[in-house]
Formats: sequence, C-alpha cells, structure tokens
Amino acid sequence: KLEPCRKCRPAAMGQMLAPVVFQPPPPSYDDKDWRYGRRVFQMLRLPTGRAHPMPAHYLSVAGAHFTLLFSHGNAEDLGLIRVSLLDMCHELGVNLFMYEYSGYGTHRGESPQEETVYEDIEAAFKYVRDTLEVPWDRIVLWGRSIGTAPTMHLASRVAVRGVVLQSPMMSIFRIPFQFRFTLPGDRFCNIDKVRHVRCPALVIHGTQDEIVPCWHGHTIFEAFKRQTSGCDAYIIDGGDHNNLESQAEQGFNDRIRRFLCGLHDTPPSQRLLDQASAPVI
Repeated sequence: KLEPCRKCRPAAMGQMLAPVVFQPPPPSYDDKDWRYGRRVFQMLRLPTGRAHPMPAHYLSVAGAHFTLLFSHGNAEDLGLIRVSLLDMCHELGVNLFMYEYSGYGTHRGESPQEETVYEDIEAAFKYVRDTLEVPWDRIVLWGRSIGTAPTMHLASRVAVRGVVLQSPMMSIFRIPFQFRFTLPGDRFCNIDKVRHVRCPALVIHGTQDEIVPCWHGHTIFEAFKRQTSGCDAYIIDGGDHNNLESQAEQGFNDRIRRFLCGLHDTPPSQRLLDQASAPVI
C-alpha cells in the first residue's frame, strides 16, 4: 500500500477534514415562506453558480440603519436560529440577512466544503448589495463559529462597515495544535486574512470554550489591533462555545449595540474608503 509522502500528509489531512468540520443537522425547515406571528418572511432562493439555489431570509426592521449579514455555526441551519435572530433584530434595531450553506437545510447539491461556503457568502453579499441595494457602509458581517471563516473571507475581499467574530478559530489545524505557522492543507485560516481586512472588528469568545480555545479569539483580536482602529474584544467569563448569548444574558446584545453605535458615530478610515473604491466582487 502506497503511503503519501511526508510533505503531502498535511494537505491530504486537510482534504479529509470536511466530514469532520461540517456536521449538518437534519433540515429543520422546508422551502415554504416562514410565517411567524403576523409576518411572513419569504424563502429566497439565490443563484450561486452551482446547480441548486441557496435558501436565504431577509429579516427587516423599520428604520434600521445597519444590515447584518449572518453566517451561522456548524450544527445549525436557518430554521433553528431564525426566531432568536429575529428577536435580536428588534432589540438592536437592525436588519439581518441569513443564508444557508451548501449541504445544510434545504440547500441541496454538493456536500459542504470550504470553497462552497465562500461561494455562498459571496452570493449572499451580492444580493444584499445589488438587489436590496444596501450600501457597503451599512453592511456589518457577523459570523458564529465556523461562520467566522466565510465572514473573514468576504471581509478580506470587499469593504464592509465592520465584522463581528463570535468564537472564531485561527485555523482548523490550530484547534488541536498550537502551530505558529500555517501548514499546507490547513483550512479556514482566519488569522492569515486579518491583514487584508480594513474595517473594525468585534471579537467575542468564552473563556471555557470547549471546541475552539479562547486563545484563538485573543490572538485574532491582537492581530486586528495592530492594524485597524475601532476594534474591540468581548471575553465572556465562563462562557462556552454554543451558549454565549444565554450565558452573557443582556450583556451580549449590549456589547454588539455598543460596537454598532461606534461604527455609526465614527467615519470610516481612509484605508477602508480605498478598499471600497476598488471592489473585487
């Protein structure tokens, strides 16, 4: 039996990570519009360039200034999170656009991979920008857990007003191993993309995170601080990976509100304006 050479082993391990990294739950919703109370939220189906369209919801709040583009965590889909996110929208006074990863919920077709997740968020961003006509300086990206990876991918390529990173990983290989450098085959290398992000960031992490150690969030925050003003960190004492919102209670939304108010009251940096003048997507 042929063994891969030592140089190829990290890359081969990276290729085998997808079934471990992505663990979609059984679909919790169908393709119908979502009826909640007196409101009906259309089940959007967005083109991604692949065979099957991508499910998405747009949760709008009257008078909102910012629109959050939300990338969810691993073991959840749109149906499991839309009620809590709608409640948050009303409390913070923001719109929110949420989309589904390939292989999750009713997004049929390819199994989830790093590349397809990046294609998904780009399709969501184009819809928010081109169809909803939300200007870049009113778009804030928010990624939770694995959702920090597409968030960082997009923020490294286009201008947005800010990013919220909840329980972010530096990279997949660095979760079990404290590598100083990125190895071939590593996935979701958020730490390497910080230098390309020009907007302020809020990093949220729990000190008792049992999946992504809290030092990942600390390291990403320190990297942001070295190059971008207006960044902040919210470290939740005793917080774990999956329940930060409930563990922090009112403090969670209050901290996001404070970050958004800072974005609203502070003009964008010249570096960010330069990025906005030369869109990649």
